[in-house]
Amino acid sequence: MSGDSSANVARFLLQRAREQPEGCAVMAPNGRIQGGQIRYESLSFAELQVQSGKVAHGLRASGIGPGQRVLLMVKPGSDLIRCCFALFKVGAVPVVIDPGMGLKSFLSCVERTRPAAILGVPLAQWISRLFYRKFHSVEHRIVVGRGFKKWYESFSAEDYPIKETRPDELAAILFTSGSTGAPKGVCYGHGQFDAQVRLIRDTFSIEPGEVDLPMLPVFALFNPALGMTTVVPELNPGKPATVEPAKILQAINQCGVTNSFGSPVLWKKIAAYAATTGQTFPGMRRILMAGAPVPPQLVRRLQPHFPNARIWSPYGATECLPVSAVDGETILREAKQSVQSGAGTCVGKPVSEVQIQIIRITDSVIATLEKAELLPAGEIGEIIATGPSVTKSYDGLPEATARAKIRDGEGRLWHRMGDAGYFDASGQLWFCGRIAERVMTREGPMYTDRCEGIFNTIPGVSRSALIGLGEAPCQVPAIVIEPEKGMKPSEWDILKVAKDHEVTRPIEKVFFYSSFPVDVRHNAKIHRLTLSKRFQEK
Repeated sequence: MSGDSSANVARFLLQRAREQPEGCAVMAPNGRIQGGQIRYESLSFAELQVQSGKVAHGLRASGIGPGQRVLLMVKPGSDLIRCCFALFKVGAVPVVIDPGMGLKSFLSCVERTRPAAILGVPLAQWISRLFYRKFHSVEHRIVVGRGFKKWYESFSAEDYPIKETRPDELAAILFTSGSTGAPKGVCYGHGQFDAQVRLIRDTFSIEPGEVDLPMLPVFALFNPALGMTTVVPELNPGKPATVEPAKILQAINQCGVTNSFGSPVLWKKIAAYAATTGQTFPGMRRILMAGAPVPPQLVRRLQPHFPNARIWSPYGATECLPVSAVDGETILREAKQSVQSGAGTCVGKPVSEVQIQIIRITDSVIATLEKAELLPAGEIGEIIATGPSVTKSYDGLPEATARAKIRDGEGRLWHRMGDAGYFDASGQLWFCGRIAERVMTREGPMYTDRCEGIFNTIPGVSRSALIGLGEAPCQVPAIVIEPEKGMKPSEWDILKVAKDHEVTRPIEKVFFYSSFPVDVRHNAKIHRLTLSKRFQEK
């Protein structure tokens, strides 16, 4: 295999270092300067290429080689990108686990993944020694702390020879958020990363030279491949919903940001703050929102402050991304139907190279597509997708892999999204909710997104969550309301709205909860099953 034909994603950084050597790769905040502006430490693509090469030389000198799994626990910023591309160059496999998922879940993920090394901050090293039995596979430790720069600068500045890889070779293990079950390690091949770069670039018309502020750290790893500058946001990656909107908007303005990704929860806070200041950001070209359904009212709130930005909501999962995408204009156009009829959330049409089907919902394993019942437009079923970015397996979980994958007669692998949805007559895909969170009543299933979109339009309601009381298939549906701060709509108003819509008419119980439990990655996906347990005895 020649260097040009290697699928190793590290080649993208080398390409950018050659084509845009002086172009800014990373801007990491480092305090404030006089006048309150953010002080940034900048790194060009050429500098990032050299420095990641030095880290790669250091990894090899430390005994870390091709195929070895390396638990990567580094704060978002320059070091994270340096380390990740260094691991790709070596051919080692970064293991990325969400911070904040809880110690028990984290340790379980580590034990199952069996990393050979830890490349991480001092706290990560301390945890690995304190819980040494869970880290019994670890042979090498490299501390990414105050002395890290001095360490990697001691190694050769010569280009590290990028390990040649096939598209199906393991590139990384990225863990799911675990919003409806235990987190699972998704095995990414270099070919899947390669496809994601292509699909993201083509779907959203991203051009080299743009400036990105990614409010999900893993998205920063795509930027060198896309030729975009990464502006590291000032937020806690373990608790993104605690973001201070003023800092985000200051970074957008100061750095000339053109692109930004974040959950609807983050953008709701940003929109609310922008409304108080009256600021506009005409340089922004693109806003991407994912991790939870994007409500139409949020699109309306953002538009005046980002007048030239096209708002997008990509749909997908850790195992398969992107699957489809919908823009803000379509969200607003379909909003009336969504609320009045309980249609769910429009997530657009399949992106290029991806195919989507709707199959009859079943808890059984489906080995081949011919054993699945394909459903026509308008009928709700499970969403499945196939395409070049579909991952093949979970790490060390063959039963979970069997439940999630379907092979067709052409040898293609389809991923079962675990989501309920349908196609409308125009070919738009509609999301109805997670299958695991549907409420099974005597009259039939009720889907979270079909119901919650109706309640979320009530003044004073921040979010709502459909839950089932009792055991399926005889559950009693109830709605839990998270009020806007300082407000509390009446139970009577909630039930009146429920009776006005066919899909919500069976709901006769209302609960209020001040702050919903949510996923650790986006702080946006509601843990409805947790809420259901909370209110079972009420």
